[in-house]
Amino acid sequence: MAVESTGILKSILATADLSASQYCFVRLDFNGGIVLPGAGGDAIGVLQDKPGAASPGAVCGPGAITKIKAGGSFSAGAYLQTTAAGKAVSTTTGAASLGQALQASTGDGQIVSMIFQPSAV
Repeated sequence: MAVESTGILKSILATADLSASQYCFVRLDFNGGIVLPGAGGDAIGVLQDKPGAASPGAVCGPGAITKIKAGGSFSAGAYLQTTAAGKAVSTTTGAASLGQALQASTGDGQIVSMIFQPSAV
């Protein structure tokens, strides 16, 4: 069972429809709104709700224990990066590490716990 302790949430306007992206990584676009990141890219947090376009979305930031939607299988303790869909997968060389899995994932779409702690590549 996934657990979370998100701490302070930030309310940021969604630039695109993110109603299907709850528990996915998000980044800021050039307008200051939240969007899904590019594969292996940086993220400012994990989306906690399901905002439509031009609606505010709740985002947890660094240090949060949050639920995350997996993009594949990985072990507890694995360092995680994002897919282009904002899902978590094991980090590969050259990608931004966005935190560490607190639970193993057995496949795409599973909701597990992670600590969101981005680090430089």
